[in-house]
Amino acid sequence: MKFIKTIALTLTIVTTLGCKNDKKKSLEENSEAKIETKIIKNMNVLFVLTSHDKLGDTGKKTGFWVEEFANPYYTLLDKGATITIATPNGGAAPIDPSSDAPNAATEDTDRFNKDEEAKAKIANTKKLSDMNADDFDAVFYPGGHGPLWDLANDTTSIALIEKFNVQNKPVAFVCHAPAALKSVKGTDGEPLVKGKKVTGFTNTEEDAVGLTAVVPFLVEDMLSANGGIYSKKEDWAAYAIQDGNLITGQNPASSELVAEKLLESLK
Repeated sequence: MKFIKTIALTLTIVTTLGCKNDKKKSLEENSEAKIETKIIKNMNVLFVLTSHDKLGDTGKKTGFWVEEFANPYYTLLDKGATITIATPNGGAAPIDPSSDAPNAATEDTDRFNKDEEAKAKIANTKKLSDMNADDFDAVFYPGGHGPLWDLANDTTSIALIEKFNVQNKPVAFVCHAPAALKSVKGTDGEPLVKGKKVTGFTNTEEDAVGLTAVVPFLVEDMLSANGGIYSKKEDWAAYAIQDGNLITGQNPASSELVAEKLLESLK
């Protein structure tokens, strides 16, 4: 009988310790989850959009591509990120009319079109020269043809990207937005993309939309000329690549992949 009582007491102690350990483990896991949630909710991300709305000498309009803004915007916003939107000129950011057409619609563009708060932010963007990399955890550039004309040569944008890079913060671009990297230098004084794996709107995709002779330069050619290790998938396929803190995506379909990589980099 005494032996049985001893066994029962031992089992009680083991069970109690086990419960305590399980409880401790559960508390630690919950604590880690809370910390991770807190980190995500404290993200401050700067979105830089183009101010340019003229498609060369065609007489047509351009600007930023809605899907390339909308998917990353909601991907980050839904995780609790604070997003600030800026353009070189401030004020309204021009939307590329082609990206607002029914054949370019996605779940995210539909959400944007119903989102009065987001549309108000697009209509009243901050001025890029008022932005400071110290205030943000990352920067993201949506594409559209507009960046080929203004952000590619904008000294404020160039300096801002260089500062984000010096601080080793994520810098992300999709489709035509890598045009903004054209004159950006790394910490070694060489082009930032030199020796890094990159992608962007392909020459064949540009040819497919009939704008090869209209744009000031081709994104694929520029990235390669600056020493980037350029790669791509077939036209219009979703493709994004990350090299260190630099994230680039090939085309509009790649915006979700870029957003996911950016989000992961911020965790």
